[in-house]
Amino acid sequence: MTWRPRLADGTAPVLVVLGALLVALAFTGPAYAEPAGYLALLKRAAPLVVLAIGQYFVVVSGGFDLSVGSLVTAEVVIAARLIDGDDANTAWVIALVLGFGVLVGLVNGLVTTKLLVPSFIVTLGMLLVLDGAVFLWTGGSPRGALSPSFRAFGRGGFDVPVLGQVPWSVVILLVVSVAAVLLMRSGTGRMLSAVGDNERAVRLAGGRVDRLRVLAFVLSGLLAALAAILLAGFAGVSAQVGTGLEFRAITAVVLGGVLLGGGRGSVVAAAAGALSLEALFSLLNLLGVAGALESAVQGLIIIAAVAYAARGTGSWRRLRPRRPGPVTS
Repeated sequence: MTWRPRLADGTAPVLVVLGALLVALAFTGPAYAEPAGYLALLKRAAPLVVLAIGQYFVVVSGGFDLSVGSLVTAEVVIAARLIDGDDANTAWVIALVLGFGVLVGLVNGLVTTKLLVPSFIVTLGMLLVLDGAVFLWTGGSPRGALSPSFRAFGRGGFDVPVLGQVPWSVVILLVVSVAAVLLMRSGTGRMLSAVGDNERAVRLAGGRVDRLRVLAFVLSGLLAALAAILLAGFAGVSAQVGTGLEFRAITAVVLGGVLLGGGRGSVVAAAAGALSLEALFSLLNLLGVAGALESAVQGLIIIAAVAYAARGTGSWRRLRPRRPGPVTS
């Protein structure tokens, strides 16, 4: 008996796309002729991949989280103001930043499940609240500075023979990815995916739908906070550091074949989608394509992926054999 790896639906196409992009980068950019070039790509992509994994938890359970970009900005601004360049403040500020991410996710989840407000509206409102709070606190110009030990998570690393310097962000990314895969293979993870597929069936089976959805938002908030720590390492402090990241995360998840509306998709595919997106933008940059086209590319990817998923679902329904209906007298 031989063991064969099994990939979730939608994973194989995004892995093919990712492989093609990496090969194209190898032929286009001299830096990608060595492992250091790909490690640098992983370092740049790590915040987006972490963010996409968090978004995956919400999307697969049938929701959206539009607040993660503003949350990243708020976390970076808060950290810079509280640390103010002093290494002694790093540890407790990191704990505070992670706790704030959990709190925002908890509020999103509770409002969505207890007040029955669509997640799209709740997280859009949270986006505006966070944006307004950051602007009110900073006046549009963040103050303070991040300490070297705080920034080490995003731009530091350790030397490995042959590979060169391996960034800490890549190690953190691997840990997060493995933990997410293990979670989704557990009973809780399978139930979370089932909530997005058929909420009523989960309720009838005794599943705690509200708790599962709150858990998805909490994980999204926590991973957004972690992405902020990584992003601040090499991007620095800015009031626009998280602008547009929510749409990039959703694009990455969709590119990974995760079904909008929930119920289908895998962590590996979502992570591969984020890495493909970063590789695509790197390739476009090497080819001299204007960075302003990034938004247009994201829009096209979302439209094409959703159209493909809808067409695929429709085809599957047409091909599925119909069950005979009940006999009535």
